[in-house]
Amino acid sequence: MRLRVEDFLSYLAAEKGLAKNTQLAYRRDLLSFIASVELRGVIELSQVGEGEILTFLGELRAKKAATSSVCRAIVALKMWFRFLKREKVLLNDITAHLDSPKLEQLIPEVLSVVEVETLLNAPDISTQEGARDRAIFQVIYASGLRVSEVCGLDICDVDDGVVRVKGKGGKERIVPIAASAVAAVDHYLVHYRQGIEEVSALFLREGGKRIDRVFVWKRIKESAKRAKILKTISPHTLRHSFATHLLENGADLRVIQEMLGHANIATTDRYTHVSMRHLSEAFETFHPRP
Repeated sequence: MRLRVEDFLSYLAAEKGLAKNTQLAYRRDLLSFIASVELRGVIELSQVGEGEILTFLGELRAKKAATSSVCRAIVALKMWFRFLKREKVLLNDITAHLDSPKLEQLIPEVLSVVEVETLLNAPDISTQEGARDRAIFQVIYASGLRVSEVCGLDICDVDDGVVRVKGKGGKERIVPIAASAVAAVDHYLVHYRQGIEEVSALFLREGGKRIDRVFVWKRIKESAKRAKILKTISPHTLRHSFATHLLENGADLRVIQEMLGHANIATTDRYTHVSMRHLSEAFETFHPRP
């Protein structure tokens, strides 16, 4: 079974052009599934049925896996078994009747504008660490960048008013950036990056190394705790808050799609569900019903 996973990943890389991080995430999901079924004595693909899949998904929920993680596992399984049928490894796609996750389920927690401001102001910019962290948070929220895109930024990628981003599949896009974010980046560079101009990476961690996804995740978690924000958040929370706030303030969905770097408008359309959910919550809270 594990060999078939590697064949599937090669297919994704060659024909689907999925980002490396997505491929690795699918690989983890599928190998976890295989480990689960092997523990129950299932060693051949032909022995796998809907029951094994439902049991695996139940195990994820029992472990309190995030809704987004469960949804991604469902997508990975559906794509894998569809591939196996296409390659004639299996006669039937046993996930054909498995419901695809709804787009709105993939949206993590969204911060209010006040919560965003509190988070952005949590780092102490009188220190090198704090100045860097605030600049990172500002750039993510100001331009809706993916955490991997922020980690890959070089100093020359940020200009007055725009940032050059290398997105999924190596696609490059140029998006606007707020003046407050540019000011935060300038503060970090002027006060804490003098003398190490030979390093092209915009944001550095200890030892002069480029930041990575896990590093940014930890910094946001620590700042959220310091800001007493009780919601479960990650770097993606700032990106999704950016998109939701734009939509709620009247931005066109196509503009948001371009800024986020979504290839498909359907991916961006999920934010209309979040926006409507917030409207419904506001209605229930504030409408003067008798």
